[in-house]
This record gives sequence, structure tokens and C-alpha cells, in this order.
Amino acid sequence: MSDIERSGMNLTEVLLAAEKAAPVDAVEAVTRSAAANLHASWVSFLVADMSGRALVRLVHVPIGEVPDSRRQDEDVAVVLPFDGGPQEQALRTQQVLVEDIGGRHVVRAPVTQRGEAIGLLEMVLPVAPTDAVLQRVSHAAHTLAFVVIANRRHTDLFEWGQRTMPFTLAGEIQRRLLPASFTCEADSFTLAGWLEPAASIGGDTFDYSLARDLLHFSVTDAVGHGVNSALTATLCVGGLRNARRRGATLLEQAHAAHEAVAANAAAGSSFVTGFLGRLDLSTGILAAVNAGHPAPLLVRDGAVQPVNLPINQPLGVRPAQPYRAGEIALRAGDRLVVLTDGMLERGAAGMDLPTRLSHLNALHPREVVRVLGDLVLEVAGPVLPDDACLLVIDWHAGHGDTRSTAAGADPRRASKAGYG
Repeated sequence: MSDIERSGMNLTEVLLAAEKAAPVDAVEAVTRSAAANLHASWVSFLVADMSGRALVRLVHVPIGEVPDSRRQDEDVAVVLPFDGGPQEQALRTQQVLVEDIGGRHVVRAPVTQRGEAIGLLEMVLPVAPTDAVLQRVSHAAHTLAFVVIANRRHTDLFEWGQRTMPFTLAGEIQRRLLPASFTCEADSFTLAGWLEPAASIGGDTFDYSLARDLLHFSVTDAVGHGVNSALTATLCVGGLRNARRRGATLLEQAHAAHEAVAANAAAGSSFVTGFLGRLDLSTGILAAVNAGHPAPLLVRDGAVQPVNLPINQPLGVRPAQPYRAGEIALRAGDRLVVLTDGMLERGAAGMDLPTRLSHLNALHPREVVRVLGDLVLEVAGPVLPDDACLLVIDWHAGHGDTRSTAAGADPRRASKAGYG
């Protein structure tokens, strides 16, 4: 029996309702069906804000004003900043939480897929829910995750709701270079990336792609600021992706990105520093190319050390030199942190990143990048002089069919309640 059948929701009916609705109405069609099947008196979907520091309630209101909200046509976005309360804790801990508010039983279930915290399903039930009912709510939330992922390809509604601050043109270009999901859970690893952009956009990016037995990833930093930096970053990331999708080796990917930047960048002085990795999921052997980039940090047995690999010239610098790769054997329990200089230099240097990392071992990578992003803004912000970007990879080993999941997340890897 499928998750949807256990939840009392017929898969055919759910897919038909979502497909018949316009992309902007698909979520409402599914939540309405879930509410009817669970006898909820009220139901709502809250999407995770792009900053990672709030949830946003999206409401269709044809007429009238809603206090403390943004409006676009007939859609209203109400921002609910994280305050340590049940909404935040349900999302962070990936647990279904119940709150009794004057006899109204408010149930909050994370809407998650492969560890990506997309948002929260919130509903009010007339009686205290049993464990079986909570499981049905959880399954409904997991179903909703796939509906959101499928329909956000066709509309700007969800991204508009997530944006609490307007983007510049350079920021828009940079945003398109980032992966569709900032988090990915698999049996042998968990990863999460983050970007805190500078006011003038510094050209930082991260990317990853999961093959059958390989994890490809990169963290890059294009020189300069603004649109020119974003365009240089586009050349670099485009070169890496194009080579990877042609089946190129790691060194061939580095060379392709180098040629893309060197041959096409508008300014002759344009270049990109980067750390390119290819992790063999069956062995834990990481092959990497460091192209003039800050050394990653390895957290092993509570100690934090830089990963010293051969240093190559930045991508796009002439005359070209052959790129060299290095290797490191990861052990189960290792955490690799790849970052840009915005996490280390100027005001960010006061953060003492190695010490901070040694205190974050109990947190899911999704929460680690959020905590470090907050700290960078605290010590070097609130307006950053340079982008701050990082990618955190936890290596668990055991590649194969060992993933344990409940409604889109591995509960064994979730952060504990009240961590922040």
C-alpha cells in the first residue's frame, strides 16, 4: 500500500486534481483534498523563505487587503519569521508537531523531499490526533512536496513568495546558476549548500549533481562584482555542467571551465577560483581540483583541519597550465566544508570558523549552513562586502540501498529540537 493510500488519499484522484488545476492552484487543490480526508477545519501551506529564516504563507485573496503582507495580483504572501516556536521546530527537526490552542489541535508537518525542507503543511483538527492520524498528515505533506516541485517549474508564484527582498539583475543571474535544491540526502551522504550574497553580488556559486555511483560538486568564485561577475560565473558553471553532461573526467571539466571563461569573458582579466570535486560513492575516495581557491575544511573526530591538495591556477587565467587533481579518502562520520573567501576574510575572519564547526557536529548540514550564514551576517554584516558561499557534505558510507526515510527525510540525521 502506498503512502497516499495509507493517508486516505487516492493517488489517481490527487494527480487528477493537481493536473486539472492551474499551476498556481495545484497546491490548494491537494491541501483541500487532504483536509477533506482528514476532516480538518482549516489547512494551509507555508513555503520556506529563500533566506532560510522564515516561512511564508501563500494565500489567494481576490479582494481586500491583508495586514503585514505583500501582494501580487490576487496572491498574498505573509512572512512568519522564525522565533524558535513550533513552526520552526517542526521544519528544523523534521517532525510532525501538535499544539493544543484553546481546544483546537494544530498539526504542523514538514513538506520535504530528499532532505530539502520545502515548507510546512499546517492544519486544524477537531479532536486530538492519534498516531495513525499524524502519520496520515505526514504522508499528505510528503505528497504535497512532489506537487510543489512539479508545479513550481511552470509559475513564479512560489519563488515570488519566497523572496522577501527584491533581486538585482546580477542577483537574478546568480540565482539561476544555483541548483534547484540546496539540500540532498542519500544513503551514503548528506549535503547542503548556502549563499549569502553581497550587496553588489560577488559571483559565488555552488553546484552538485548525483550520478549512479558518483557525486559531482563545485564551489566557485568569479572575480569582481555586479553583472560582469555574474556573467563570468555563468560561463564557468555552464562550462562545468556542459563538460560533466558530456561524460568528461574531472580534469576535463576543469579545462572546459577554464576555456569557457578565458575565451568568452568580456574583460580580459576575468577569472574564477574554484574547488571541483568528484566523490566515488562506493569507496569514499574524493578526487578534487583546487583552482586557486581556499582550502576546504575537514571535520573528523571533532578536529577541524584544512584539506591540503595541489593548488592550480584559477580558471580562465592565461597562459593555460595543466590542471592537477588530488585525492582524499573520506571516513564514515567525516564532514567536508567547501567555502569561498567571503566566509574567511575581512569581517568574517572574526567568526573563527574552525571553532564554530567543532560545535555543530550534531546538526544536519541543512542547519549547519543556516547557522554559519547567520554568523557571517552577525560578524561581517548586515550588508556583506563579498559573497559568502559554502557547501557542507557529511559522509556516511554504505552506498547502495540503505537509506532510511520517513516522509522525505532521514529522521536519524535530523537536528534536535531547540538547537537554535
